[in-house]
Formats: sequence, C-alpha cells, structure tokens
Amino acid sequence: MSKAFTRETETDEDDDVALPSLPAGTRNYITPVGYARLRGELLDLIDNERPKVVDIVHWAASNGDRSENGDYLYGKKRLREIDRRIRFLTKRLEIAEVTDPSLHHGNDQVFFGAAVTYVDEVGTERTVTILGIDEADSAHGEVSWVSPIARTLLKARTGDVLKLVTPAGVQEIEVLAVRYPAAVAATD
Repeated sequence: MSKAFTRETETDEDDDVALPSLPAGTRNYITPVGYARLRGELLDLIDNERPKVVDIVHWAASNGDRSENGDYLYGKKRLREIDRRIRFLTKRLEIAEVTDPSLHHGNDQVFFGAAVTYVDEVGTERTVTILGIDEADSAHGEVSWVSPIARTLLKARTGDVLKLVTPAGVQEIEVLAVRYPAAVAATD
C-alpha cells in the first residue's frame, strides 16, 4: 500500500490537552500582565511561528520522498507542537478571569497579586508574589494562588502569625509586609 494512504500515528495525544488542574468550583485568575503575555504568545504562534513552519513543511514536501526528509519530519512534529500550544492557550484564555491587583494598592491584607514578605521559624525571610496558575514562575519568587504557601497567606494581614503545612511538618510563619503594584494611569 502506498504511504500516501497511511495515517501518521502519534505517541502523544494531540487532542487531549491536559490543563494544569484548578480546584473544583474555582476560577482561573490571572493578572492583566499575565493575560497580555499569554495572548501575545498565542497571537505570535498564529501570525508568525505557524506560517513559517507551514512554509518549511510545504517546501520540504515538494522535495520528494518524505520518509527520510528531516525538514519535513521535524516540521510536521513542530506543527503538532505549535497546534497543541495554540489549543492550550485558547482554552486557558477563554476561562481566564482577569483580576487587577493594583486595586488593593496600599492595603495590608493579602489578596491575589500581592507580593508578601514573610519570615519562618528559623529566621529565613522570603518574598513571594501570588499570581495565576498560568503565569507563576517559581524561579522569580512567584507562586500560584492555589499553592500551599499562597493558600496559607491569602486573607492574612501584616503581623499575622500563620501555620504553614509542609512535607517536613507544620511551621509558623509571620507576615512582615504586603505590597501591591501601583495602578497604571491609562494613556489615550
């Protein structure tokens, strides 16, 4: 049988995009900056990245035998990755609830978007920013609002002593400072 009539098989499921789980009955909170970043990535994939790869695959396919054509095989694989990311971003942006943390600027209570400085029992001081699941980056001191530390800190105020449950046991932490970004003035 000709290869033209065989279906390419995938080891990973393209259609089943597994989204990072949200607690049942909650919303997908995200800051305006995080929403803009995800939307920008989606538009870049649709408008720039995907058309470039489609052109490469088209060119590679026109060269003949596709079974050993590295440009064609890699291009098709890259297209699947791009399409998977596009579906993921589309689904996440559809369910996103944009929440502006600057509305709480000057408040000493911890809400979504706060940068919280706390100290643990041994005197180690840490600062974390509570963000959405899709925008938190632990390498930059950002934690998801559904993480254990964020759930412990939410609704607390400066000076509160809280009990944080960790794999090593329960620790007491004290909230030292709560900061929110200042509101950005709209320029029209």
